[in-house]
Amino acid sequence: MPLFFRKRKPSEEAQKRLEYQMCLAKEAGADDILDISKCELSEIPFGAFATCKVLQKKVLIVHTNHLTSLLPKSCSVLSLITIKVLDLHDNQLTALPEDIGQLTALQVLNLERNQLTYLPRSIGNLTQLQTLNVKDNKLKELPDTLGELRSLRTLDIRDNEMQRLPQMLAHVRTLETLSLDASSMVFPPPEVCGAGTEAIQQFLCKESGLDYYPPSQYLLPVLEQDGAQNSQDSPDGPADRFSREEVEWQNRFSDYEKRREQKMLEKLEFERRLELGQREHAQLLQQSHSQKDEILQSVREEQSRLDQGLSEHRRYLDAERQRLQEQLKQTEQNISNRIQKLLQNNQRQKKSSEILKSLENERIRMEQLMSITQEETENLRRREIASAMQQMLTESCKNRFLQMTYESQRQNLVQQACSSMAEMDERFQQILSWQQMDQNKAISQILQESAMQKAAFEALQVKKDLMHRQIRNQIKLIETELLQLTQLELKRKSLDTEALQEMISEQRWALSSLLQQLLKEKTQREEELRAILTELEAKSETKQENYWLIQYQRLLNQKPLSLKLQGTCVDKPDVVLSPCLHLLPLPSQHFFFNLHTMWHMDGPRSYSQVGVSEAGLQHEILRRARELLDAARIQPELLKPPPDEVLGALEPTAPEELPESARPSAPPAELEVQTSECVVCMEREAQMIFLNCGHVCCCLQCCQPLRTCPLCRQEIAQRLRIYHSS
Repeated sequence: MPLFFRKRKPSEEAQKRLEYQMCLAKEAGADDILDISKCELSEIPFGAFATCKVLQKKVLIVHTNHLTSLLPKSCSVLSLITIKVLDLHDNQLTALPEDIGQLTALQVLNLERNQLTYLPRSIGNLTQLQTLNVKDNKLKELPDTLGELRSLRTLDIRDNEMQRLPQMLAHVRTLETLSLDASSMVFPPPEVCGAGTEAIQQFLCKESGLDYYPPSQYLLPVLEQDGAQNSQDSPDGPADRFSREEVEWQNRFSDYEKRREQKMLEKLEFERRLELGQREHAQLLQQSHSQKDEILQSVREEQSRLDQGLSEHRRYLDAERQRLQEQLKQTEQNISNRIQKLLQNNQRQKKSSEILKSLENERIRMEQLMSITQEETENLRRREIASAMQQMLTESCKNRFLQMTYESQRQNLVQQACSSMAEMDERFQQILSWQQMDQNKAISQILQESAMQKAAFEALQVKKDLMHRQIRNQIKLIETELLQLTQLELKRKSLDTEALQEMISEQRWALSSLLQQLLKEKTQREEELRAILTELEAKSETKQENYWLIQYQRLLNQKPLSLKLQGTCVDKPDVVLSPCLHLLPLPSQHFFFNLHTMWHMDGPRSYSQVGVSEAGLQHEILRRARELLDAARIQPELLKPPPDEVLGALEPTAPEELPESARPSAPPAELEVQTSECVVCMEREAQMIFLNCGHVCCCLQCCQPLRTCPLCRQEIAQRLRIYHSS
């Protein structure tokens, strides 16, 4: 039987019937019968066992239910110790309790139409059992203990899978009726089984070596309640005893008929009440259906309003998403254009890198390795140069100190928040006071110590070197572009769009490769500058006085002597060609041009002498020079530079920032450093670039234990830190 048939919930009518029968069994003056049949029970309720035990019921009727076992887990078979009649037909019982033999008062056991496959051996202990009905089950054999049933009068084993009867059944001398399927029997033979109960018993007695006697000689008063259960009477009992028993049974039968009629009346009254209850239930059900229809209608209207609002909100979200995707696509296109320009400019600079390098080396060697003349020694501005050196060293030391202080503050911020800040402030103030006190002393010491003069010259040399500056600017641009690409990729992931993913990856890889190349060029350029410094140090071994001061002053002046004289000999120069200056290569930006000079430089050879070898740049410079000449014919005063600017350009006294090289990608407003948070801690600013992938996604603390990039899961070959200038 399927599981849902065994465990389905009883209907309301079945529950009412069960409650009615339980209440009826507990009423005062009720008979000894507990009838809970047709209640759709999957197990006998605990209250039924308690009622049978307390009220000592004699008859338990549980037929036509869904029982799979007689006893629940929490009940004992001893609760039914007083039961004489147990009716369990039309259920799904598969087995009986092993201790069913404890029901010693049981006289009638009806197990018809169940799923029994065997009978427990303890069934032989039911000495008062008179009727045993196991019709329509799945029994294959009967236990041998069935021969111990001394009071058994009726046995029905039809519609089973049985082929043999136990030989011990010959000891049941009281058996009057034995019902079986004669055609399917093997022992006894079918012809014996077809002859009737008496023939079967004679056959079994003959097989067991017993003498056969009719059941009438062994019938005992099995229904007697006092003391007749354990006695075995001989066939010669008194006749008056049987007459008394017959009269007693007739009286009991009449009482049973009266109680039956009373039960029938009560049943009719119950059915009438049940019909009235069903009518009331139908009315309530109809009212509930009408209310349910109204509620469903209101729910449908509310659902339609919700669907309409949801569709409007979905359309708004789709429009917003489309707008964000268009904006993201436009941003990606802009970044792609900037990166394309940056790569094109890099390719253009690579073509002229050899010429630029040779011109730069020649200029440095011509300016810095020339011998120091007596005129330069006499014109040495010792105090001014020493002050500039002291300013350069102070600035360098201050930057290093600030960087060290910043790193120590970030590392000790969590452990020593308040105390560390106070100590660092005190130390900083103390160092500043020391620097203020020792400023004059440092100037005099710089004039005397050659090592400090050499350090100042080295710092200024790196700062004034244009190729080194160009590499730094390009590294800064690439870092900014990588930061913007990383932010764009994170924004694309938040919008769940896969557009232009391959293009972003290719651009990021191109920028990463370019950044590695520029880092190598920066290192190579620093090595070249150190080699030049070594050559100058070898020249200074002659112990010439104020050697490093003169070299520092020469680096400050920076322009070749011939071009300075050419610039000063011009009484009124037309203009320094500032609109075309950003188009020139770096060495060419240090030459003075006037309009007539630019106009007459019309050949490729003339432009190649100043480092301009590309035809496009030559035409652009020539076009802008013509525009300036046309403007000079109309308003000459607009192109005349103030005298202060010319004098200031000719006489530098301190380290000045050189004009920056042409920026190859986006406008300056878009190159501002954007802040991006760390994808690991989500608190601090992202400061590290991972190579080779090029992602800018981690802070300094979180990147140390990492071996792969958190965004693309690639191996980290190199880490590069970004310093944001204020």
